[in-house]
Amino acid sequence: MQNNKILLVEDDPNFGTVLKDYLLINEYDVTLAKDGLEGLIMFKNDDFDLCILDVMMPRKDGFSLAKDIRASDAEVPIIFLTAKTMKEDVLKGYQAGADDYLNKPFDSEVLLYKIKAILQRKESEQTTEEETFEFNIGQFSFNSKLRHLAFKGEEAQKLSPKESKLLKMLATYKNDLMPRELALTKIWRDDNYFTSRSMDVYIAKLRKYLKKDENVEILNIHGEGFRLLEK
Repeated sequence: MQNNKILLVEDDPNFGTVLKDYLLINEYDVTLAKDGLEGLIMFKNDDFDLCILDVMMPRKDGFSLAKDIRASDAEVPIIFLTAKTMKEDVLKGYQAGADDYLNKPFDSEVLLYKIKAILQRKESEQTTEEETFEFNIGQFSFNSKLRHLAFKGEEAQKLSPKESKLLKMLATYKNDLMPRELALTKIWRDDNYFTSRSMDVYIAKLRKYLKKDENVEILNIHGEGFRLLEK
């Protein structure tokens, strides 16, 4: 089995080397970059399973680097390392696309646990996504790979990428609650007022498509999320 590849971007050479060696001992394939600019070049020249980014760095800080990484890869997990504990920085980190956060100094075993948990979650999500792409929703058939939604043998309608992702998530949670925050972070990569309003617009579009079947509806569970109900 191939070792998971980690991009570690840390401007403190001593700390960076110690952390790299620790991860190598724990059987990860680690590439160390000394600042954000070098980190971005390395990211673009290789494929990584996870990125660990220091926040305060010369030439390009961790938040800017995360945004650049997210622009080319929306899925790769990112863990931030920071000496700051300010709430604004934590929020800024998550808005930049972080999956997790560690304040320095930290227990290296905690970092190891977080890495394992994130990579396992990513692997299980990918397996589920690869295995399931055809759904029956009442009298509709939905293919999330082709983004096709067809009603009772009629010609299929092609959904937009976001419509398809949202409907797939609703279908995965069919007759159960799909948490609002989960959809916002997975599809929009951000949970704020504007992305929340954007999702409401997409929910309205999906309701319009599905109204051909009176036994199918999308319920708004106030403050919690949505439920795709098949009567």
